[in-house]
Amino acid sequence: MIVISDIQQIKKKRNEFKNATVGFVPTMGSLHPGHISLVERAREENEIVFVSIFINPTQFDSKEDLYHYPSVLDDDLAILEKFNIDFVFTPKYDDLYPDHFAYKVEESDFSKELCGASRNGHFNGVLSVVMKLLNIVSPTKAYFGEKDRQQLLLIKGMVEAFFLDVEIVASPTIREIDGLAMSSRNLRLNLEERKIANKFPALLRSNKSDKEISEELNKNGFRTDYIETINGIRYGAVFLGNVRLIDNVKS
Repeated sequence: MIVISDIQQIKKKRNEFKNATVGFVPTMGSLHPGHISLVERAREENEIVFVSIFINPTQFDSKEDLYHYPSVLDDDLAILEKFNIDFVFTPKYDDLYPDHFAYKVEESDFSKELCGASRNGHFNGVLSVVMKLLNIVSPTKAYFGEKDRQQLLLIKGMVEAFFLDVEIVASPTIREIDGLAMSSRNLRLNLEERKIANKFPALLRSNKSDKEISEELNKNGFRTDYIETINGIRYGAVFLGNVRLIDNVKS
């Protein structure tokens, strides 16, 4: 496994495999089994696999949230070593954003709903960094989890709108034993919060209305951002203490 931070070096390595299928898993690190499911699928379906680790500051609407996001690069690299990854890309902010985010990708419709309604500019940061990473790595396939379904749909839409030559592959949400969707943010829950966190996915799957679920969550120690059903998918975002959790299920 080769770890590269320099953009030109990673592009040079990619060009050495012009005739190979290349799988790519972009991450912000703090890897958990959800990430690993993407890595394993990329390894199974491609000859060469790239993984990126970059905590992208432009998608955080809160400086406090960015500050508390776990950064454990050495641990992440040790995990990836076990899965026969070819290249890990660890870019620096100044290299990835030489314009300091003067140029950005913006979607004008769905990105303003759900998470976008309460996280101003969040999806501008997501789409911009994914566009940059896809252009640098030029993968055959890029892998994203369905837990972040709104993000997944927006990335698919961006790829289609800009005629990018990459297949976006969606993988099912990986869950804890009690049903909570795996997320790097789960590590920030204290013991009491973690004990009740599974009420969130359980209520999302219930036969209650969106409004009833929101009210029930608020009664049980959560602070609801939104519960909304769109095209047969029930989306939810809540705060448990200072930790924001998101999920979605078929309604």
